[in-house]
Amino acid sequence: MFEGSNIPLNNWFLAIYLFLSHKKGISSIQLSKYIEVTQKTAWLMLTKIRHNMNDIDAIVANKLDGVVQVDETYVGGKSKGRIWQNQGRSLKQKLPVVGLLNDEKAYAVVTPDTGGRTLKTIIYTLVKSGTTVVTDGLPSYRGLSPEYNHQVVEHNKGSYVNKAGYHTNGIEGFWSQLKRGLKSTYHFVSHKYLQFYCYEFSYRYNARGISDIDRFVQFIQSRHKQLKYHHLACT
Repeated sequence: MFEGSNIPLNNWFLAIYLFLSHKKGISSIQLSKYIEVTQKTAWLMLTKIRHNMNDIDAIVANKLDGVVQVDETYVGGKSKGRIWQNQGRSLKQKLPVVGLLNDEKAYAVVTPDTGGRTLKTIIYTLVKSGTTVVTDGLPSYRGLSPEYNHQVVEHNKGSYVNKAGYHTNGIEGFWSQLKRGLKSTYHFVSHKYLQFYCYEFSYRYNARGISDIDRFVQFIQSRHKQLKYHHLACT
């Protein structure tokens, strides 16, 4: 990820450490002041770091198992028009994000919609066959039972734990962390780069149990994907 960069390596290391040690992230303006670079340069550095937080290849190779909670949320800005046009599952200003969480790991992916084909493709790709999958009562999840032990929590009926004792509290807590971080630290995230922030908050959640220095060492040792500025312009 450092290839071709004009930024000294010690500045890169400092940026990575600061970024990983701030529990809710750090803005490009803050980082630019710490390491004395332009805001644009700091933004590109942070985007490259987020890009290297994506561990989708590892998840596909070792699919999630155990009890996997799956849920969807919508992320976006406030409507400039009538409030009721941008509430709930409105896609006028918001993008759907699907999250998966078990005892070890969380992963969030931006999707074009929350239809059955989209959600099931994500689950089939990332969750091991035979796993217990816990969802809400969204009709898009229907039909998972032949492949998984599908447990449904009927939120629309005021239920937050089903008869078998399963719930989606974990993934809902993850959504809370994601949205608080986006609102308090970044204030505004464009739809174009939302997936990078999903990488970030998934990584933060998964590495929450280790110290700042261990998190830094782990990241440096395992992250090496390259991302050029012109690639970002084409995304």
